[in-house]
Amino acid sequence: MKLYRAAKRLIEVSVGESVRIIRGLQGLSQHDLAKVTRIPRISISAIENDRMRLVSDRARVLARALK
Repeated sequence: MKLYRAAKRLIEVSVGESVRIIRGLQGLSQHDLAKVTRIPRISISAIENDRMRLVSDRARVLARALK
C-alpha cells in the first residue's frame, strides 16, 4: 500500500537560490555565513548567483551552518 504521493513541483529553484533563501530566512548576511563556514563571502555570492558549482565538501559545510 502506498502511503504517500510525490509532491508536485510548483516552481524551479536552483541550488544557489535555495542557499540564498534559507540564509535569508535565518537572518544571516553573506558576511555572517562566511564567518561561520569559513567560506569566502565572494564564493558564497557566486554560489547563490549560480556562477560557481556547489561541490560536496562546501555543501556539507553550508548544510551544517544553515541546519
